[in-house]
Amino acid sequence: TSVLGAPATLSPADEAAAFKAAGFKPQGKQWRACDDSSPAYVPGTVEAVRDLNGDGRPEAVLTEGSSSCYGNAGAGYSLVSKQANGNWKLVTHGTGMITILSTQGADGWPDIEIGGPGFCFPVERWNGQKYVLQRHQYEGKPCRKK
Repeated sequence: TSVLGAPATLSPADEAAAFKAAGFKPQGKQWRACDDSSPAYVPGTVEAVRDLNGDGRPEAVLTEGSSSCYGNAGAGYSLVSKQANGNWKLVTHGTGMITILSTQGADGWPDIEIGGPGFCFPVERWNGQKYVLQRHQYEGKPCRKK
């Protein structure tokens, strides 16, 4: 089950800071982390904005689409968090599409499922410092990565 509803929005300044924290660079009106000029490329997008860990400050899920940069998954993600001092910080990033789950790790951070090709997806859990592999699942049921 996803805990994300309709996406909230970021101010233009927060959006720019969030993309920069995730390593994206502005190119024209697009944010890009990947150097791909193919017609299938999808520039950086704010996929969701929510307070995921209950600290009263927003987190944002940023996505980008490119098979030349992200292989068969065709997509990459970054999860960034607004800090108490107003700066944005990269929490985790990788290849695939993330789903925010209702189960939680340390400090109230939700588990994330990383989707991609196949039928058995990694679920990472926050250990207080970083997201680490916790299990594999498909449609909420345990599975074994072959």
